[in-house]
Amino acid sequence: MEQAKIAISHEELKSYGYSEEVLPKTAETRDWGVYNYVTVWMGAVHNLMSYMTVAGFFVLGLSVPQVLWAVMTAAIIVSIGYVLNGYAGTKYGIGYSMLLRSSFGVKGSIIPAVCRGLIAGVVFFGTKTIIGAQSFNVIFTKIFPGYMDLLPGFDFLGLDFPTLLSFVILWVITVGLFLGGMKILSLFSKWSSPIIYIFIVGAAIWAINVAGGFGPILAYVPAKPIENWLVFIACVSALVSNWGGPIVNIADLTQRAKTPKAPLVGLPLGMIVSYILFAITSVGLLVGTQIAFGLTNFDVVAAIDQIGNPVAVIILLLALNIGSTSYVVFGNLLPSGLQMTALFPKIFSVKSAAIVTAILGTLILPWKLVNGTAALYMFYSFIGSMYGPITGIMLVSFFIERKRKLDLSAIYVKPGENGEYKNGFNMTACGVLIVSFMITLSGAFLPNVMVLATISKSAFISGLIISSVLYALCFKLNKPSNNEKKDTLARVS
Repeated sequence: MEQAKIAISHEELKSYGYSEEVLPKTAETRDWGVYNYVTVWMGAVHNLMSYMTVAGFFVLGLSVPQVLWAVMTAAIIVSIGYVLNGYAGTKYGIGYSMLLRSSFGVKGSIIPAVCRGLIAGVVFFGTKTIIGAQSFNVIFTKIFPGYMDLLPGFDFLGLDFPTLLSFVILWVITVGLFLGGMKILSLFSKWSSPIIYIFIVGAAIWAINVAGGFGPILAYVPAKPIENWLVFIACVSALVSNWGGPIVNIADLTQRAKTPKAPLVGLPLGMIVSYILFAITSVGLLVGTQIAFGLTNFDVVAAIDQIGNPVAVIILLLALNIGSTSYVVFGNLLPSGLQMTALFPKIFSVKSAAIVTAILGTLILPWKLVNGTAALYMFYSFIGSMYGPITGIMLVSFFIERKRKLDLSAIYVKPGENGEYKNGFNMTACGVLIVSFMITLSGAFLPNVMVLATISKSAFISGLIISSVLYALCFKLNKPSNNEKKDTLARVS
């Protein structure tokens, strides 16, 4: 009988213009257990951009123990973010795009949805794909020794022909995998992680061995050790920012939970265990090859290339690209598709919106965004300045303001209705988001203002704290309207 009520409610929601993808998940469509949540990011942790980020830690002067602490601290913060921000999705079966309406209003939710779904999704897709393409260059060179000499002198907006070709190939593979649908994605996530781990463990053992064991690696001292503990915090924040997108929209995955226990156990377990191995592997590869071969730039692709065996190099780089692809699909294309579908249901489906994201991710010329450590950390500052404030507002809104209770009838409204807030905007949340973003990012452009520069270097963490405090102080100023409630929709909750 309850199933019939839910079905009727879903049909009514569809008559309002909502697509199936953004409706509350029913018991039949909640198909993810603990294992799914354990494995969803296990392979994705081992992506090339994460390794580049840790390489930046050594460039900035962190010692091996400091890098290990930074990586594990980031893993704990990310895990806490998953659990807290994913709780509402588990409880009500709704995804990020609709959950935003409770915090920002029906119309106000467009601002953070575009920030996460379009802007950040586009930038992350582009940057991760170009990083993967650069590793494809090494793979193809191992197979075709003259690959990098194809069409010498060719220049496409700063991109040579071999890299352009590698970019197109990886672009097609990534988008094609996403278009295969959720069943294909679930199978990919389930089986790709064990494959990645086999080769990652092998690479770590090799790197530690060529360096002479754990002793020399742990004893490694950077050329210019850090003198300010704020650098350590900035490194932790950078790695958290790498996962800031999934923290923000983790409800897109937790809404599929069979039980509340599944994401509560699975997400932290998968992330922390994965990061233990990631910490060992990244340090082993980067420092081990530096000790053994004198590499000074901590380039992870160059480090892997030192293995010497072409087959091993190809397989390991492919494994890391599987991790990157998994992250792009689950952490960028899926959220982008869901957000754009929720905002413009008559224009986009999840798949068409994801394709637009991938196209825009190419048009921004991402190869210009990851040119060196400084550019990479500027990118993290920008992303963290959006993700941190959005997360802070969502958490305070759900746990403190609403005391973990949502009214779905004020979220799924008829066309033309504004829901809980006058004119459809929670002006307090929107204002706090804008102010927090400006404060957090301003230090990147005002490096001489010490306080702002410090905040900007730890953008995600600073943005989360600033927005949480501001919204907690101001949310009582909200003045919800007395719109008529819809009984049929309330039954969905």
